[in-house]
Parts: sequence; structure tokens; C-alpha cells
Amino acid sequence: MTALLEMKSISKTFPGVRALDNVNMTVTAGEIHALVGENGAGKSTLMKVLSGVYPHGEYEGEILFEGTERHFHGIADSERAGIVIIHQELALIPLLSIAENIFLGNERAKNGIMDWAETFKRTEDLLKRVSLKENPRTKITHLGLGKQQLVEIAKALSKEVKLLILDEPTSSLNEKDSEALLDLLVELKGRGVASILISHKLNEITRVADRITVLRDGSTVSTLDCHSQDISEADIVRDMVGRELKDRFPQRKVALGETVFEVRNWTVHHPIHAERKVVKDVSFSVRAGEVVGIAGLMGAGRTELAMSLFGRSYGQHISGEVLMGGKPVDVSSVPKAIANGLCYATEDRKTYGLVLINDIRHNVPLANLGGVSKGLVVDAHAERDVAQRYRERMSIKSSGIDQKTGNLSGGNQQKVVLSKWLYAEPDVLILDEPTRGIDVGAKYEIYTIINDLAAAGKAVVVISSEMPELLGISDRIHVMNEGRFVGEMPVSEASQEKIMSLIVRSSGAAAA
Repeated sequence: MTALLEMKSISKTFPGVRALDNVNMTVTAGEIHALVGENGAGKSTLMKVLSGVYPHGEYEGEILFEGTERHFHGIADSERAGIVIIHQELALIPLLSIAENIFLGNERAKNGIMDWAETFKRTEDLLKRVSLKENPRTKITHLGLGKQQLVEIAKALSKEVKLLILDEPTSSLNEKDSEALLDLLVELKGRGVASILISHKLNEITRVADRITVLRDGSTVSTLDCHSQDISEADIVRDMVGRELKDRFPQRKVALGETVFEVRNWTVHHPIHAERKVVKDVSFSVRAGEVVGIAGLMGAGRTELAMSLFGRSYGQHISGEVLMGGKPVDVSSVPKAIANGLCYATEDRKTYGLVLINDIRHNVPLANLGGVSKGLVVDAHAERDVAQRYRERMSIKSSGIDQKTGNLSGGNQQKVVLSKWLYAEPDVLILDEPTRGIDVGAKYEIYTIINDLAAAGKAVVVISSEMPELLGISDRIHVMNEGRFVGEMPVSEASQEKIMSLIVRSSGAAAA
């Protein structure tokens, strides 16, 4: 088939780091081409080279698009050629309408005056192409993440896209929205639009990809043709990590102790709409050495539950009781929660988990500054010692403890977040989507850390939208839907089908 894109011998160097080393990649017209690799393998760097974020002259090698060598000096250049990138963090403005977002920077105007009739008409046509039935005047803030992703694709289509780059497009989506997005990529393929799909969800890759390029340590390892050979997830993992990964989840011996953490009749009202309950009379407990999973669809109230428990970081009119070791404790503020041994690792590590402009040295002690301070003054030597100790303990891949956390890969950022909370020495650790957006190798390392915490007698609560993950690491699973716990089962009796059945039955009962 005709090559739409050829990237030849692409190399990119940052101070002290060779991020890309002689990478080659070809995408044909109307192809879904997956790009996979561990965090830090160079996937995002390669796409930034392609889209002009790293302009011509800042890298070595050639980019040929539609048979012509291209020198992109910015995103505007690549978009004019028909290459549009959709980043993992969506670039939509919440308080503007769908139509305003789609044509922002590309306004429909006559004689310098906005042509709103044309704008709304074009938006309606674009929304039909992505099977979205919203009114063009609807504000982005009123859309779920799945629909926001479709708006981003509609925006790309407005620019006459020929090659669509999607970076972890389903990382924040539930299963239904993920399926709809993948179906749309297949539909766009039928219309001749090529896609580069970056994802750590290998089941999605094997479902829709025509070919798969694997990067490892900044170099091209292999390109797999999904039509000429039978490609398994194990084949992809082997090329990604350079070894066989026989088990996705590390084994551990379960030794449960006494109940460490108990929540009774916990109810939380929405922070703005006080009449609306988002967590409804939830009760559960966790024993020492136990990993308890919380399953549920997006919007079930899992994160709201976790944040409200952790210093009432979410909600209002909160009622209920929290007990540690059988005794009621005060968790009404974040400092009080931490002081009583409760910590929460947020699902949004970039916004709430880390100070991205600060280095590892400053991030690791943040939750326990008293441990590195003399009086009210931080001891710089103690701070460095703590950061270095956790960098080694957690195998954080970096140039040193002075590297900014914003420049780390997703998996290593997550290790810094966990280091921060481990240094606070909690008895109970709530982990919200602990492996979101990180690769299979880094996931295994995070699972090993969770096992180590349980082995040390900690009580661990894991919230995850990936059911295989919960089934692989939990001892017991609670199922949450519409703010309530609707089922509980030991992992030995659990399955994806049983979990979904509980969710569907509880939704039906609520509707009735």
C-alpha cells in the first residue's frame, strides 16, 4: 500500500539523554497503526517530532508525508499538512460551547465577523460524523470524558485531517466509551483517515490495529503485521520489555490481621448541588495485610468516596464514622487524616499528586515535612537523603533526585507519588487508579509495591476501572454503583461478568 508517512532514522537528544535513536516508522493511507512501548521508550517524543512540537532542526532524520519531505516548525505547520494530534490531557475549554471549541483558532468568519450560522451548521455536520448527538451550543463542562474525546476528533476532522494521532485516548474512559471510540477509529479508517494509536491497553491494540510498531529505550524494536501473523499480547509485551513476562500480576502470600480501617454509614453530598447525594450510606472495612478493590463504572462515586474520607477533600454535609483499630478517629482535614495514618494517592497525579515544576527531592517528603525539618526549617541534607533512599527503593528511573518530576515518564511519576505517601508512614493507603496511563512493565512494579505494603501489614484500598487489574491484585472486591456499594465478594469468587451483573441489576432496581 502507499506510504502516507515515513519517519526515517529519527534521533532526538536532550541534555544527557538520547530519547530517540535512529527510529523508523511507516504509516500507510487508511491504516490504524499502533505505537507501543514502556513509559520512557520515546513514543511521545517521536509524536512531538512528527507534529512539530520539536521543530525541524532540533532532531536528526527525515519526515516524508504524502511522498514529500516536510520541515515542520510548529503544530500549525503539521496541521496544515493534515496531521492532527490529540493529547492524553484534552485541550478543550470547559466553559465554551462545542462549536466554539471545534473552531477555536479556525473561526468561520466573514469580513472579520463571526458567522455563527455557518459555525453551528458545520459543527452539526462534524458531530454527525463522530456519532455525537449533542447540541453545538452545549458547553464542554456538561459533557462526559467520552463525549469530550469525540469532540476532539470532530475538531480534528474540521481541519481536514489525513493522519490522526491519539495519545492514550481511552485511559480515562469507561468500557462503553472506549468501545465507541475504537469503533469510530475503524469507521474513519473506512473513510481513508489514518491513525496512530498510542495505548497501554493491549487488548484494544490487538482489536483494531493493522500494524504495531514497538519502541524500547528510544529505538525501534519491531513492526508487527496483525493481518499476516497471529499477534498475541504476550508477543507485544516481550518486545516492549525485552523479556518474557509470564505473569501480569506478582504472586503473594496473604496473611490477614485484625481490622485496621472501618467506615460506617458514610454519606456525602455534592459540593455544589447540596441536595444531591454522591455517596450513599457506604460501609466497609479493611484488615491488616489485605488489598480491597473497589470496582464500578465511571461516575459510580468511587473517587468521591475516597476524597471525602481523606480529610473531606470532596463534598459537603458529610456524615458517618471512620475507625482505626476499632476506635473512632478525626479525618475532617487532610493533616488530621495523615496524622491518623490515612493517605490517598489521587488518580490525577499531574494536577494533585505532584508539583511538576519541582524535582524528586522536593516532592518525596511533601506529605511528611516534619520528618526532614528542624523546627520550622527544612534540613536540605535530610531531604536529599530521603529522596535518594526512595529513588533507590522504588527504582525510579531518572538522571538523579534533582530531575523535575514533570520530565519523568508516567510510571516513574507514579512511583514518586507512592514514595511521597510511603514516607508519611500510613496504616491505610487508598490508591485511586494507581496504574492509569502506564505500561505493562511499570504496572508490574506498582503491583509489587502494593504486595510489599500488604506484606508489611498495611491496609490497602485500590480503586481501578480495569477489572482484570482488580481481579489480579485484590483479596476482596466491593462493587459500587450510583453512590452505593451494591455487592461484595472474595476475589476467588469474582469475575468480570459477576461484577457487571451486579452493576446492571442495581441500575435496574434504582430505575424501578
